Amino acid sequence: MDVSKKYGMEYRLLHAIARGHSWYGNWGYEFGSGSYALTQDAYKRAVDDLSNMPLSALLFQGNKSRTRLQNIVAFYQSLSCSELSTFRDLFSFLLRLITDSHKASMPKASKMSKSSTNVLCAWTRNDVEKLQQGMIKVLMAAAPGPNWVSRRALKGVMCKAGSPELLDYCLKHLRGKLAPNGKVVEARSNLNSSDIEFRLQTPCSLLYDSNCPSEEHIKGDLRYMLDSLLDPETMSTYRPHATRERVMDLATKLLDCKQFLKDYKPNAHNPFAICVWCHLELSNPTKDDPVPPPELIILPLSATVGDLKIEATKVFEDVYAMFKRLQIEDLPDYGSVEDSITLKLLIGTTGSVRVRGKCTSRHGLNRFRMERGTENWTVDCVCGAKDDDGERMLACDKCSVWQHTRCAGIDNADAIPSMFICMRCTKSLHKKSLTITNSGKEARNFSQQLNSSCRGNLGSNEGSQVTTTLIVR
Repeated sequence: MDVSKKYGMEYRLLHAIARGHSWYGNWGYEFGSGSYALTQDAYKRAVDDLSNMPLSALLFQGNKSRTRLQNIVAFYQSLSCSELSTFRDLFSFLLRLITDSHKASMPKASKMSKSSTNVLCAWTRNDVEKLQQGMIKVLMAAAPGPNWVSRRALKGVMCKAGSPELLDYCLKHLRGKLAPNGKVVEARSNLNSSDIEFRLQTPCSLLYDSNCPSEEHIKGDLRYMLDSLLDPETMSTYRPHATRERVMDLATKLLDCKQFLKDYKPNAHNPFAICVWCHLELSNPTKDDPVPPPELIILPLSATVGDLKIEATKVFEDVYAMFKRLQIEDLPDYGSVEDSITLKLLIGTTGSVRVRGKCTSRHGLNRFRMERGTENWTVDCVCGAKDDDGERMLACDKCSVWQHTRCAGIDNADAIPSMFICMRCTKSLHKKSLTITNSGKEARNFSQQLNSSCRGNLGSNEGSQVTTTLIVR
């Protein structure tokens, strides 16, 4: 389940755009299943389409002044030696800048003197970040107006928060740090006082005249661009609207894909082991008993039939909760074989075998046959989902069919209503009400025509009575 975050952002969205796959894809994990009935092909198309989305349409502003988003994109385009024309180009470049900025700071530590290195070893990253956050709070207190805070004054305020060496180190690396309000620490040298001064400034008003923005500055811009361009929850309103709607739809699909699987395929046959695929059968089956897929078991060359039974029992017990009290009894394809017989004599070093066993507790088998337990439900959502996919759902109070709250128009932040009737049942009730209403009108018209006809035809027969009874069902 990929719900990882990096720099405060959904990493499965960022990494899919920048690298073409989930972060877990670096270790061989691939698309497993998507929520809201998303398929592997739909996921791949969303990755490709969103990654190759051109930036040119977003940068065109006509006679209007540039927005902050356009300024940031144009700034990084000017920094890059190659053309940044797509979303993938842009976000890959920023991630590379963060990596390069981090690597560039590493050699500085190795060039420090032995004494300073020993001092730094006594500090943790948490100590440095905590102290710098305290300094940023001081700058936030002085934020109204263009107030600069000198290095000497800032160190005096924070003198009790840490050692002088730690304070000097934090002040030296304070420039470019991101404040909780979205502003960035700016630093300048005051020629009159011969001191360094600090203040908080909005990133859009900073002069992009440096070819080496700080790591924190790049992270702040990356977070802002992802939130403004891609995140459906925070996406800003930009033109063209058709592009924005398309981006929102594709980004939602990437965020809806969280489950990734890895298929552990043996690269080469191990000549010093026996690889057996075990197919499990129950000795007392019922028509509802599941047939689990085979499990791969690896045993030494000297393993016996008894070793296979023990290992197969462990494997199926570990994988399936319903087989916690499983007992493997025999190998039906080989008849009554002794447990002491060497397994290699029967199947060689590779092959498959059927193992038969029983569960001592039928209650446990029935209870844990499915992940949902003994409950039974029906999922039929408008998105196409036919089973529980882990997303929030609610059931119709009339037909008891489950569907996603999001597909029913209920935001994930909103509470589930106490009473809910699905659209299918609503339409059905509406049709029935129309049918009853129309039938009533037709019945009344027919009754009036019938009465009029009877009176006209039988009017000359004195004393005759005609009664019409019309039942509408």
